Amino acid sequence: MRRGVYIPACPHPHKAKTTLISAQQAAAYYDNEKSRAAYNRIDAYLADLVDILRGEIEELIRLGCTYIQIDSPQYTALLDPDLRDGYRRRGNDPDRLLDLSIEMDNAVISNHPGIIFGLHLCRGNNQSKFYARGDYGPITKIFRDTHFQRFLLEYDDERSGGFEPLGQVPDDRTVVLGLVSSKKAALEDEEELKSRIKEASVYLPLERLSLSSQCGFASTMEGNLLTPEDQEAKLRLVAQTAREVWGA
Repeated sequence: MRRGVYIPACPHPHKAKTTLISAQQAAAYYDNEKSRAAYNRIDAYLADLVDILRGEIEELIRLGCTYIQIDSPQYTALLDPDLRDGYRRRGNDPDRLLDLSIEMDNAVISNHPGIIFGLHLCRGNNQSKFYARGDYGPITKIFRDTHFQRFLLEYDDERSGGFEPLGQVPDDRTVVLGLVSSKKAALEDEEELKSRIKEASVYLPLERLSLSSQCGFASTMEGNLLTPEDQEAKLRLVAQTAREVWGA
């Protein structure tokens, strides 16, 4: 146990994966007025935050974790015009925050050879609701400038825009297409999923794509409006479609 992180000992050499909050998620809660008593400047606050997260990653690696995913709902706020305005009203420049967040994430995950780092760009996942809309165009700098090897992107409906921004993903990165909704119980059509994967492959080669649900099924205590049976059917659909597309 260290800083709230715990992985039980396992007698078998299974691969381990875990997810962590992003520094940018915590950065969104800084308020120029309310936070000043503890931290006079946001930079000092974020410096401490980076140290904490980097310590957690080092401990996870020591315990055998080989795939670490950073979940970042706040990055997608930087592509939504209304939410960008909200940052400005609180005294934060959204473009500067994007650059600062990339710098922080790179500081958190850098210099760990052999470990896969993924970034999930979540658009909200509480009780089947969402909070951000817009295509990935305004934040493609994340694809180019961060050190993540894998990007998990929500593409379950029209609020995520088209696949064109995938053309900005560097050649050494992969993208997980979140085409299957974790918010709606209705089961997607397998042929439609294959068609959308083909559309995405125009911008990124098929061998650098994969498939998943758009987010987890219970990011908050309240969960989403799906039954366990709905969730199982969704996961079976993801696995079946992946086998047929990639032969896995």
